[in-house]
Amino acid sequence: MNLTFNDPSLPEWLETSSEKDYDNLPFGVVKMNYDGVVTNYSKGQSDLSGVSKENARGKHFFTQVAPCTNNFMVAEKYKSDSLDEIMPYMFTYITLPTPVELRLIKGSKGNQYLLAKNA
Repeated sequence: MNLTFNDPSLPEWLETSSEKDYDNLPFGVVKMNYDGVVTNYSKGQSDLSGVSKENARGKHFFTQVAPCTNNFMVAEKYKSDSLDEIMPYMFTYITLPTPVELRLIKGSKGNQYLLAKNA
């Protein structure tokens, strides 16, 4: 697997892959349904955010897992019909302020993704 954070084929790959596959990526992956409830949370995301997989699954990402993303810069963007955007951001919830790069993706099969890597 040679996928990179910026890979244009990544949105399609995410839709057909498992959490185990996500764990092998060199960046974090949060898979949510369109309501924002976490269905998969990768090891990379857990390492970056300080939130364990067990504490993330089944919870609303923007209000219960990462409230620092519950704003117009991140959460509100998922309201659009299509989304694939890369942006700089700062995680501030559980960890010390951590500069990251986010990739926000709205999938076509009822899923949406937040990818994160160290900036």
